[in-house]
Amino acid sequence: MAKKQEHVFAVIGLGTFGRRVCEVLSSRGASVIAVDSDPGRIEGVKDMVTQAVVMDATDEGGYAQIALEDVNVAVVAIGDNIEGSILATALLKRNGVQYIISRALTNIHRQVLIQVGADDIINLEEDEGERLAVRLIAPQVLDRTPLSKDISIAEVYCPEEFYGKTLAGLSLRQKLGLTVVAIKRNALDVDEEGNSIRTENLVFPQGNEPLIEDDILIVVGYNGDIEQLKHV
Repeated sequence: MAKKQEHVFAVIGLGTFGRRVCEVLSSRGASVIAVDSDPGRIEGVKDMVTQAVVMDATDEGGYAQIALEDVNVAVVAIGDNIEGSILATALLKRNGVQYIISRALTNIHRQVLIQVGADDIINLEEDEGERLAVRLIAPQVLDRTPLSKDISIAEVYCPEEFYGKTLAGLSLRQKLGLTVVAIKRNALDVDEEGNSIRTENLVFPQGNEPLIEDDILIVVGYNGDIEQLKHV
């Protein structure tokens, strides 16, 4: 069996937001490359990340220190330096990084970041830094609403391995402590003119309910268990 390719994240800028992204990604076992021009900030994360690099993210030559061809996602978390974030985003795109998430301070800043290559835009701080990192680690989780510090209700893409299986057979409560409270399921109808109409229905499943492609599971459980759903 081929070894599963490891996802590598680069975090550019280690202010409050960037540091939190590094902390959460690293705590969940991800490979993280941290970049900042401030040696003190690099010193603060070097023991938790895979690689810590002191460099100016606007200097194209500095990226030779990083194996950018291995980076799946780059997070440009540069704070108040608008020009710096734009240049860093453009340089990462030029060097072939697959997916770039950049932090914007204004709407114009956002528009420019998209024009130079950002695939996703954020304008958030420490708590949202954690949410972003969790989303990167568990992209199958569409949405999550905290019920307490450790427990959430979440919408999760049904893993392909679950198609055709029943909830009773999967035993998610026994294996992961997760309860499936509902399923979002698309249905195709036909209008009076014969055009197909896709509607979203909410299904309250029985144990013998087989799961199908494009199902979205609404589950309740501990956050760590929700992130592990795809590994059942």
